[in-house]
Formats: sequence, structure tokens, C-alpha cells
Amino acid sequence: MGWAIALHGGAGDIPLSLPPERRQPREAALRHCLQIGVEALKANKPPLDVVELVVRELENIPVFNAGKGSVLTSSGTVEMEACIMDGTKRCGAVSGLTTVVNPISLARLVMENTPHIYLAFDGAEAFAREQGVECVDANSFITAENVERLKQAKEANRVQIDYTQPIKKYVKEETPEADGDSQLGTVGCVAVDDLGNLASATSTGGLVNKMVGRIGDTPIIGAGTYANNLCAVSATGKGEAIIRSTAARDVAAFMEYKGVSLKDAAAFVVEESTPKGNVGLVAVSAKGDVTMPFNTTGMFRACATEDGYWEIGIWPSDVQK
Repeated sequence: MGWAIALHGGAGDIPLSLPPERRQPREAALRHCLQIGVEALKANKPPLDVVELVVRELENIPVFNAGKGSVLTSSGTVEMEACIMDGTKRCGAVSGLTTVVNPISLARLVMENTPHIYLAFDGAEAFAREQGVECVDANSFITAENVERLKQAKEANRVQIDYTQPIKKYVKEETPEADGDSQLGTVGCVAVDDLGNLASATSTGGLVNKMVGRIGDTPIIGAGTYANNLCAVSATGKGEAIIRSTAARDVAAFMEYKGVSLKDAAAFVVEESTPKGNVGLVAVSAKGDVTMPFNTTGMFRACATEDGYWEIGIWPSDVQK
């Protein structure tokens, strides 16, 4: 048994031709955030503190779809969400945030300072002000890059009516995003210390061009985020598919009820339970095992273990150790 940590910056249709100016900043950010987490674990910080620390840092890096980098709704607004959970099943979640700089920390405050698990929209914003967390004007999150992404997404999702066909038969144009850059992902971190204590944290801006009020998998316990005494899981990808498959909880359930390893449980969920092209996840076990499977083209990911293993990658064969 030993400590382990894994983190992700989103999974999706990430082409091998992703330009260096988009790939390298993300790889550097993954390395930076992994180092922060490793140092915190070596300093004997509790896993709950570690995952919050790492995800806060990921939220502050605008190349990822969370916090400062959150993508826009169909109305051009930001609605952020986050969730945190530890191995004792304590958890907190938030959705519909428009002004909170670090949603993951507000999720932890929901867990620790309320009798509830989940706060959303106006109620969550009011709680943030009551707790004195850092907030900024909502327009501060709207970047020129994400305005352009929204424009591209709207163009890619145009639905045209074919008037030569019966009513309600539509033809959807499939137009790939101009730069081939996946914007489906979230950020997340899982960690275990050398005593087997576990924690998971996930944060996202959601799906670009999502309907106002849409809630994805990230804040839903057992879908995008889960932890118990066996493992901690953070998922990323297409939220609706992840919710339907209860991806994060299923990893724990296979371990609990089938007695399989973390690697086998996660592999089954990714390869068999969730449709191809929809999910990636990072997970650690109480024994210090780590796994990062995905069924998408790629996943921005990184992990490290106490025995010195270190990995950063995007595509299946693209691993830096």
C-alpha cells in the first residue's frame, strides 16, 4: 500500500493532429498540477485536501473546461458545476455557478457547512456569498476563445428541415469543430494516501452550447464523481452517457460485489458499460493502484504513485514517463 494520485483535463475526440500550441500548454499544466498533488501527498496532506488543491489549480488554468476556461451555454453564459467526495462517502456538489472562481471549494463547503449534499443556481450563489468565497463578475469568465467555440458549436449543430420529407424528419449537419479541439471534458483528481484514505474531486463548465439549466454528470454522485472505502473515481466525457451508465459508482460496485481489481472494474465500465466515444475516467484504490482508461480518441491525463511511477499522456500510445 502507498499513496497514488491521478488527474484528468477532459476526454473526447482529440485528434492526433492537435496543434502544438493547444497540446503543449495542457501537457505542461498536467505536469504542474501533478507535481502539486505529489508534493501535497508527500507532505502528508489528507487526500480530500489534495484533490481540492489540484482541482482548484486546474480551475485556474484557462486551457481546461472548468473555472476560468468554462465553455458557454447556448445563451453565451457560464454555468459551472463541481463535486467532491471522500472515502467515508461524505460529499458536496454545486451547479449553475456564474460568479464563483473555484466551484470545487464551494462544493466542499456544501459538504462541510450544510446538512445537504447539493446546492444549485441562485441558492448556491447565495451560499457562496454567505461563506465569503471569492467571486467575480460573471462576464469575467467569458473569453474570446470560448465565444468562438460557441459559434463553431452552433454551426456544427444546425438542424435543417427537409421539406421534401414527412413532417418531423430532419437532417442534421455534422460539421466538425474547426480546430478539432475537444470541448467535452471536465477536470478532476483522485488521490489515496498511504493509510488508504481516498478522495475524488471533479469540476466543469459543462458542454459547449448546452441548454441553459442543463446539469451534467460531474455533480451527480455516482455518475461523474464517486468515492468509498475501496476506490475514488472521477469521470469525464459526454455527461448524458456517463449519467445513464452511472460510471463512477459502477467501478466501485464491480469491486465491491464482484471482488475484481480496480483496473478490471474500470476497464469493464469504460469498454462494456458506456458507449464508445463517450467516457474516460481516472481512479485509485485503497491499495494504491491507479488506472486511467478511456474509450474516446484521447484523454488529457496524468498520474503518479509512491513507488516512483509517473505518467502524462493524451492518446493511447502517447505516454510520457
